[in-house]
Amino acid sequence: MRIPTTDFPSIIGNELNLQRKQVNAVIKLLDDGCTVPFIARYRKEQTLDLDEIQVRAIQLKLEALREYVKRREFIVDQIKQAGMLTPELADRIEHTLDAATLEDIYLPFKPKRTTRAESAREKGLEPLAKIIMAQNAVGFDLIAKKYVDGDKVKTIEDALSGAQDIIAEWMSENEKARNLVRSKYQRSATLTSVLNKKAEDTAGDLYKNYYDYSQPLRQVASHRYLAVRRGEAEGILKVDISINDTEMIERLGRFFIKQDATRESSELVYSAVRDSYRRLIRPSIETEIAAAAKEKADAAAIDMFADNLRQRLMSPPMFGKRIMGVDPGFKSGCKVVCIDEQGQFLAYEIIYPNPPQADVMGATYTLCAMVSDLKIDVIAVGSGTAGRETEKFLRNVRYPRKVQIMSVSEDGASVYSASEIAREEFPDLDLTVRSAVSIGRRVLDPLAELVKIEPKSIGVGQYQHDVDQAKLQQSLDNTVESCVNSVGVNVNTASSALLGYVSGIGPALAKYIVKYRGENGPFKCREDLMNVPRMGEKAYQQCAGFLRIPGGSNPLDNTAIHPERYDLVEQMAHDCRTTVDKLKAADINIANYLDKNTGESTLRMILDEISKPGRDPRGEFETAQLGEGINSIRSLIPGMEVSGKINNITAFGAFVDLGIKENGLIHVSQLSEAFITNPLEVVHMDQLVRARVMDVDYDRGRIALTLKGVNQ
Repeated sequence: MRIPTTDFPSIIGNELNLQRKQVNAVIKLLDDGCTVPFIARYRKEQTLDLDEIQVRAIQLKLEALREYVKRREFIVDQIKQAGMLTPELADRIEHTLDAATLEDIYLPFKPKRTTRAESAREKGLEPLAKIIMAQNAVGFDLIAKKYVDGDKVKTIEDALSGAQDIIAEWMSENEKARNLVRSKYQRSATLTSVLNKKAEDTAGDLYKNYYDYSQPLRQVASHRYLAVRRGEAEGILKVDISINDTEMIERLGRFFIKQDATRESSELVYSAVRDSYRRLIRPSIETEIAAAAKEKADAAAIDMFADNLRQRLMSPPMFGKRIMGVDPGFKSGCKVVCIDEQGQFLAYEIIYPNPPQADVMGATYTLCAMVSDLKIDVIAVGSGTAGRETEKFLRNVRYPRKVQIMSVSEDGASVYSASEIAREEFPDLDLTVRSAVSIGRRVLDPLAELVKIEPKSIGVGQYQHDVDQAKLQQSLDNTVESCVNSVGVNVNTASSALLGYVSGIGPALAKYIVKYRGENGPFKCREDLMNVPRMGEKAYQQCAGFLRIPGGSNPLDNTAIHPERYDLVEQMAHDCRTTVDKLKAADINIANYLDKNTGESTLRMILDEISKPGRDPRGEFETAQLGEGINSIRSLIPGMEVSGKINNITAFGAFVDLGIKENGLIHVSQLSEAFITNPLEVVHMDQLVRARVMDVDYDRGRIALTLKGVNQ
């Protein structure tokens, strides 16, 4: 039995291996304005415990299906307007779910620009094309002569050639023929790339691995495909996706030429087959296959980027510390900013410890004074230009109190400093000072600071500028939203940028919340949010559980327990003969509270929150001094062991910050003794590792590392 293409719950359920009623529940909730984080956390009874990944997958499939249906409706309308929509064709379109098949069905009816075939039709040659395709006639010179008029069709050869152009177009619009070619490409296509002769003098070594490259397309790794296509776009590589053309033409010949065809007609048809394949079918299918390969490579790169971003955003914070952020530099000096435990600006100075000034004494005095006067706990230095030199200087200073020194990625700091958000926060500070503030705040609370920066600028991606930008943005926005809501947000300290990612709020309402907070003081309870302009019942329902109010009038306001469950918690406290603030999870028997509206998952979440109110899921901050005894790449020799921190993960391996200018690369084959295909199976962002140097290319600045045989 065929499933109607409008039965989205069944289609999505089959594809994702989920129950129809689960998918149907999610679709209804989404259509009712609920967000993915809200559905995953607070509507488990309706979805039968689907997690956020499953709910998000349903959302994306639903959006894709609805877009497909829009396209299908457009095609049906176009064919109907042409007066060519038969009941059989309408039924076939209705039960087609494959986009390629749908476009193949539409192809013969699609409005065309002027083609060779169209031109031949205008010359009256379509009847001749039909006679040839009947394949039972002889004496085509005499037959074709009837179509020669001395004006539009001057010769017999012109008549036959025009008829073959029409036949070639018919063949290119034949679904079975296209599927034959498509299937061959899917099974046997080979991707090849060679150095473009026009770029021989300027190519360099960046794409050297692809100057003579060939591999079955279905075996090409996503990062290799994107690299090849980038090289092609830059004019350095010539790229081709091909199959055995001779074999394919022979197969199409057998498909189109009848067994009892006359010799003359079969020769004419075969000539049309050859032309149709080379001029029409092959370019079309090759473009389609290339687009599919690009889409697949994009998806892999986007997934990797999103995973890296999630790990970077979920880096443990260092709450309760006073931070000194240092934006390093040479000639322009190092910008030094101090912030308090809440990330508020305290002071700013500029020092010149590096050449050409090399004012080590003056820089030391300034730093020590700031550390002492402002009670600084941590010094965070950016990892960009002059970062290593500045960090080395900072580690050699004897401070008046104990401080921790660490290197911090400054990717995106300059983007933040020039943004509207930065101007609103620090209208009187210079761009470079704002960058130093951002560096310091990334240590205090990475999530709260990094959400102010466009995710693509955070520096944890692979080929982010080569992939589909709309899909990338959607994936990264979803990742940020997921991270923000999984951690929760203090509504009394959060920036509008952070609040904007909270379920149900968005950028506009976030600004109203911040404005209301500034005019009326801190929120004392979640219900106070209803006083914020534009905060309706629906928005409150979606956001309340993700907002925190530490020290508020209701202890539950500092937990992930939703206000709609407060009555249940109060009942638990009453049953345990205590108050909500003294309620202990160990005293609660969840079996007493199970019903059709309250499942076990919801109850266990409530118990977890009661046990650890205000808990931060990001864990403890981990630190270590990197590159001990290593001053530059020249300090490295094969065989030595080094310590480092994973600062980017790609499909082909993980990059390691060694405390010097150059990063080391652990190729995916060197991450584990066991065979793996995904580096995320072994390492994660900001992980501290011990690795052994395998090889060093001093001239090209490349360091090859391995984890094999190294005790972690």
